[in-house]
Amino acid sequence: MTRLFGAWRDPSELIADGAARREKVPVEELTRYRPATDRPDPVGLVEATNVDRVEELIPIRFERMAESPFTFLRGAAAVMAADIADGPTSGYTGHICGDAHASNFGLYASPERRQIMDVNDFDETVQGPWEWDLKRLVASLVVAARSSGLPESAGRTAARDCAAGYRAALAELAEMSLFEGHCMTTSIETLEKIDIKDIEDTFDRVRRKARKNTSRRAAERYAQRPSVDEWHFVADPPVLTHISEEERAAVLAGMDGYGETLDEEMRWLLSRYTVADVAHRIVGLGSVGLRSYVVLLHGNGDEALILQVKQARQSALAPYVPAGPHKHEGERIIYGQRWMQTVSDVLLGWTTVGGRPFQVRQFRDMKGSIDPSLLKAGQLDDYARVVGVVLARAHAQSIDPRVLHGYADADGEGFDKAFARFAVSYADQTEADHARFRGDLGRLLGR
Repeated sequence: MTRLFGAWRDPSELIADGAARREKVPVEELTRYRPATDRPDPVGLVEATNVDRVEELIPIRFERMAESPFTFLRGAAAVMAADIADGPTSGYTGHICGDAHASNFGLYASPERRQIMDVNDFDETVQGPWEWDLKRLVASLVVAARSSGLPESAGRTAARDCAAGYRAALAELAEMSLFEGHCMTTSIETLEKIDIKDIEDTFDRVRRKARKNTSRRAAERYAQRPSVDEWHFVADPPVLTHISEEERAAVLAGMDGYGETLDEEMRWLLSRYTVADVAHRIVGLGSVGLRSYVVLLHGNGDEALILQVKQARQSALAPYVPAGPHKHEGERIIYGQRWMQTVSDVLLGWTTVGGRPFQVRQFRDMKGSIDPSLLKAGQLDDYARVVGVVLARAHAQSIDPRVLHGYADADGEGFDKAFARFAVSYADQTEADHARFRGDLGRLLGR
């Protein structure tokens, strides 16, 4: 039997361990971007991720990725995974998002209905080096700034201040009690401690809109209830489409398996609902072409609850890390999400539909997000510091924040500047890859 408790160590020793690691793997070396001499063709890597996607939806994915370097970055997780896995690592690993670009953060409801700000996409989650997440995040900020026509200094400043926010959050967590640090959520109240005056109005607007973003509101938007019929989805192709009876039966059969992944009280609660309809709905950007269903449930009176049943695939980072303990890709995603978020959707689970792994979650639960590519310079900088803080807290759930603090704060602002330099270098790479992708777009679309 594995012992539960460990030997106590003085916090200063753990911080010193992190600083010593920094001596062995300097942050300047950790963040230096050198394209491999045999770097794979980025377009070929993107094409390879089309395996098992719905073929007629692939052109939609390509067209969305072609819109800008930022949309390309969002959809090309496999490309950046191959690039960053080729370099040195800090040696500190834990649960990482795997796709921590700046659009994968947002608001959602905690079980007691408070709005939480956190990482909100875990399709690529694995156990890996924390710096892979931070590299993707800072690079995405520079790419977002360039895509929206902001001055070059705006992207660099946002990347630097994102790393500074990450570093500052680790310093705070390193001094907190272990239990309080583990349970700390990034709510609207905690965001107020960060200087976000330039983006405060935007956060307020998103927060108010998100509070109305519920299953009931989604049902009013995507479904209707004739006087002689149950609620049912209204087709809006290609985004929302009806499915065959055979496909519907397969999804509903999978829901029984999903129930086995929930706590007993949640299974009992869902047993009071009745299935009104099932449809297919395109979501996201990198996920376009993967099977993604919405299940409309009829509850008390006119109550509607919508679950999303989304296909799960191997993480883009899987070839570069040791195999994890989860054989089911949906289970991998849900466990990674539960590890990184302080509080999560109580209806998270996984299942198998037609032999394919799926994850299950609420479709609408007071969710809201900010598009970083639409922000002004000051707003982007505020947003960058917020997501840097959020990512640090998420990493500290599985990596001791005291050793991370020791590594990140060994020479203060040098950490921030090093990640900003990486961000600019990788933004250059992304723009070149995007141009190459657009040059191949006619072929990719079969034109």
